[in-house]
This record gives sequence, C-alpha cells and structure tokens, in this order.
Amino acid sequence: MNFELTEEQKMVQETIRDFAETEIKPGVMERDEKAEFPTEIIKKLGELGFMGMQVPEAYGGTGMDSLSHAITLEEVARVDASTCVIMSVNNSLFSNPLIKFGSEYLKQKYLPLTSSGEKLGAYSLSEPQSGSDAKAMLATATKDGDSYVLNGVKNWVTSGISSDFVVVFAKTDKNAGHRGISAFVVEKGLPGFTTGKKEDKLGIRGSDTSELIFENCRIPAENLIGEEGQGFKIAMATLDVGRIGIAAQALGIAQGALERSIQYAKERQQFGKPIGMFQGIGFKLADMAARVDASRLLVYRAAWLKDQGKTIGEKASMAKVFAGDTAMYVATEAVQIHGGYGYIREFEVERMMRDAKITQIYEGTNEIQRLVISRHLLAD
Repeated sequence: MNFELTEEQKMVQETIRDFAETEIKPGVMERDEKAEFPTEIIKKLGELGFMGMQVPEAYGGTGMDSLSHAITLEEVARVDASTCVIMSVNNSLFSNPLIKFGSEYLKQKYLPLTSSGEKLGAYSLSEPQSGSDAKAMLATATKDGDSYVLNGVKNWVTSGISSDFVVVFAKTDKNAGHRGISAFVVEKGLPGFTTGKKEDKLGIRGSDTSELIFENCRIPAENLIGEEGQGFKIAMATLDVGRIGIAAQALGIAQGALERSIQYAKERQQFGKPIGMFQGIGFKLADMAARVDASRLLVYRAAWLKDQGKTIGEKASMAKVFAGDTAMYVATEAVQIHGGYGYIREFEVERMMRDAKITQIYEGTNEIQRLVISRHLLAD
C-alpha cells in the first residue's frame, strides 16, 4: 500500500491551498454574515480549472483524477465550506451525470461552460414531500412532440439561485415507480421556470439554497439525460460520487477546526501555562486528530476506488458518514476548547460548527448512509 500522493497531486494540493488562503479566506466571515455568494471566486476557480476537474479535456475540463478532486475540496473547505459545496455540486452532481449518461450534444453544449466557470450547474432531486425517499417525487415531465412539459416544485437546491443550468429529475411515467423517473438538463430563463424563496440557513450561508418551481415549463426533448426511466439509476450513481465530495468537505471543515484549536491551545494561557499542556485539552486534541486522520483515509480510499473503476457505493457511504460525524465532533470540541470565545462570531470555529452540521444531512442523511452500509453487510 502506498499512502504517498503523486507529484501532480501534491502540486494540485499546494496550488489550491495557496488560492484558498489568499483568495477565499479573506472576506469569508463577511460572506457568512451577509449570506453572500462568492461569484468572483467561483469565476477565478473556473479559470484555474477547478470547476471542471473530472470533466474530460475534450469538453473543456482538466480531466483530473477523483483523489485530486477530493484533495481540492478538502483544502477549500478548510477555510470556507460554502465555496466548497458550490464547487462540489458543479464538479460532481451536475457534471457527472452528463459525463456518464449524457449525449454528445449535451456534453458539448453544457460542460465547457460550467467547467470554465462562465456558467454554473446545479442538481435538483428533493421535493417538499420527498427527501430520502426520492421515488416519492411528484414532479412530472410529459412528452409533447419534440419537447417535455415539466411541472412540479423542487427544494433544497444548492446554487438554486446562482446556477444557470440544473439537472432535474421528474416522472415521465407516474405508474412505474422508480422506473418512471427521468433526468433532464433545464436552463434558467425558460418560460414557466422560476426560482422560489432563498432559504435562511444555519450554516454554509455563502452558498444559496432555494426552491425551483416549474409550471408548464417546456424543455427540448434532446435535453433528456440518457433514456426515459433511467433517472433513478442516474440519481443514485451520481449521489455515490457526490458523497465523496461531501465527505471531503466534512474532512476539510474538521481539519480547519483542528488547526485552529491547536493554535489556540498553544497561545491561550491559564494558570501560568498554555491550555494545551493540560491533559483535559491535550486529550481532546489527540482524539480530534485521530478522527480527522481516519476520515482522510476513508475519503481518499473511496476516491481511489472510483479512479480504479471499482464499485464505490458502500465505501462512499462509509466515508461520508464517518467524515460527517467527525466534522461535527471536531467542530464542537473546537468551540469547547475556545471556551467563551468559541461561542462568538469573531472566532472561526463558531462558523465551522454551524457549517459542519449539514454534512450529516445532505446528499443522503447519515442515517441513510448507515442503511446503505448495513444492506451491503447483510447481502448474500
């Protein structure tokens, strides 16, 4: 087993870490406070090739491996989880279904635009009444000549306001259960496509989340991804990949909180010595570091397996559930180590604790991840 990164991966890591420190970190507290989308940062990331990392070069991407992608998301989340999730959705949830299932027409039309940062992609599966149970969706897409007419309401859409294109799932056959679900690319600006309310969130406030409303929205038939009835398969395969991205985000949050806790434990003096010298704090740091390291191994393994073309469902779920729980644990302990200062917004660990919580919820709650893992364990 070789745990060393390649020279190319080390270069990617150094490049994105420098960018995160110099371009993303300044203003992160203000963006969180104002719930402000990092528009210019996303454009710069696109110019550097970080918005289409796994998109083949033929479609405007950089064609990097999954491990480089995970490393990049970790480094960005280390300073700003909001920017990280915007990148993750564009790179994984929007691009991947087009790469794996989309027609040549869809790849050529949309991937170069989202890979360059000129346009932004989003992914829309959940509805007000259907979250974990995706097949209970009510949105419909009815074939009408050379178009589909889309009706329904979607919610919890990351980049729902700021995105230009959205991968949308709807039922083309209401009587076929999950086999009646299909996937489409839908462009903003089409008649009948409106954006609903922007959610006022606990964390990742620099990323917008909103409803999407479709009322007799007519979309071209060629914007169907794959074939009719493949939507559920596309959604689940896409989420497997996306979970590696969210696991990497959780890992980055945990790493950032750990680093700030170590620094504070060295600087903060009580009873004549740094608080890190007291066993109560030192043991906390040790446990935090061990969980961060374990999370990294799980995340990197899942990404490596994807690069090898292996089945990743169970391993992606393991990475996501463990890293998500670790992010919440480490961020909570970071606040405790900072004491009263950890509870005020002037110190970054307060924001990190709020950002960490969502990693246990979206792209499949951690309860669902445990269900996926247990089913794999119990399968014949």
